[in-house]
Amino acid sequence: MLEALPGNEWNATTAAHLLNRAGFGGSPADVANLEKMGPDRAVAWLVDYEKIPDPTPAPGWAHPDPDLAARRQAIQKAVDPETKRMLQQEINREQNEQIAELRYWWVRRMALGPRPFQEKMTLFWHGHFATSYEKVRMPYFLWLQNETLRQNATGNFNQLLIAVAEDPAMLRYLDGASSNKNKPNENFAREVMELFTLGEGHYTEQDIQQAAKAYTGWGLDKEQVRYEYHPKNHDPGPKTVFGQTGNFTGEDVLNMICAQPQCAKFITGKIWRFFVQDEPPQPVVDALAADFQNHGLDVKQLMRTIFRSREFYAPEVIRAQIKSPVQWLVAATHQLQTELPTEGMTLVMLRMLGEELFQPPNVKGWDGGIAWITTNGLLDRYNLAAALVEGERVPLPGFKGQVKGMMNGIAEDDGLLQTSPANVMALFSAEDLSGADALLAALQARFLNGQLAQQRFVPLHDFLKTKSPIQEADVRKAIRLLMSTPEYQLT
Repeated sequence: MLEALPGNEWNATTAAHLLNRAGFGGSPADVANLEKMGPDRAVAWLVDYEKIPDPTPAPGWAHPDPDLAARRQAIQKAVDPETKRMLQQEINREQNEQIAELRYWWVRRMALGPRPFQEKMTLFWHGHFATSYEKVRMPYFLWLQNETLRQNATGNFNQLLIAVAEDPAMLRYLDGASSNKNKPNENFAREVMELFTLGEGHYTEQDIQQAAKAYTGWGLDKEQVRYEYHPKNHDPGPKTVFGQTGNFTGEDVLNMICAQPQCAKFITGKIWRFFVQDEPPQPVVDALAADFQNHGLDVKQLMRTIFRSREFYAPEVIRAQIKSPVQWLVAATHQLQTELPTEGMTLVMLRMLGEELFQPPNVKGWDGGIAWITTNGLLDRYNLAAALVEGERVPLPGFKGQVKGMMNGIAEDDGLLQTSPANVMALFSAEDLSGADALLAALQARFLNGQLAQQRFVPLHDFLKTKSPIQEADVRKAIRLLMSTPEYQLT
């Protein structure tokens, strides 16, 4: 169990699989470079990302705004309703622009940043510790949480849990900032056990009620810009959690949660589902959980074990995971060797496909897996693939009248968006373009890291056989058709 993949089984397929799952895919050259490294060096290059400089600057507005509290007080004090409305609209406009910029900033970081695994791990924690702009309403808080997840992405899970629990975005989202000894709020106490650490059935209602008392006193400073502990609001009395009684603080309870063997099982199972396969074999989860607990809940060690394991490279795992919208878009730009679309186009695409960053559907985050695939969602993927490849106009069902002026970089005309065409001829050598067999082999290597099913391979091959010589329009059509296959939706 969890035996390391031997070096003689490392090849282009396994290298591509690692790059897809631990990052966001890459070009054939990227895959070839990883293959040359061998399994140990390839995993280390991804996992030990701290050795690689990342000069990505924060958004210019990503700092506490000391004037925001005063502006909100001015709204409360304003007597004239029209003045109230105008002041609030100004704040809303600024914040909507900032959250749009933040979303694009992060997608660009995933697409262009030098540490793909760190961003992939941050994306995992983003869905695990879900918070939403719809309720938090503070782009700075969401950027701060994103940085907290990034900086602790592969550290100690116990430390990450405490950092997230005391994070301003989480304090707002699950009402921890308004909880006090006179009226403890149970939202965070429930979700931290049910969704973040243990899962249903591994705690009692009493555990939740008592833990909620321990979390009282957590809050925000008077300017509402950072975490602050308020001892007068904390319940100092004894609490009984998991059968233990004491004058526990919130951190004490989080430490007690992480000490439960179920915590290691829950986290390793969820990580396996995100990075490997939807239904993790129980023996694998048990072995990983034991290893995770023995290493003090060290996430980096856990991920190193997973990425080196033979189970990670099993035939039933490779190319068997449905791409999330973010994975689909970022991988497509790598394969097409093109820039991301404009900010507005990128954000509308992700909204259409169902993964709007910083806006999960609920506190559970995104379901993932087969939930990414709906009839409309597949049609959107096909249309957007055409836009990326050919620069075609894309219909925006449900967006007409909502898009214009909402985000930067959108050219809207009667509910349509348009991108620039990819330079597809630069992707292939003269040898690749010499005939149907050569081009189809190159297409599959670049866009699938695998092969089309026979019922889709034959028609595409027959189409290319009729083209001599193969023209740019033929290449565009072939790529578009390939990106519309079931195989392309998998990674």
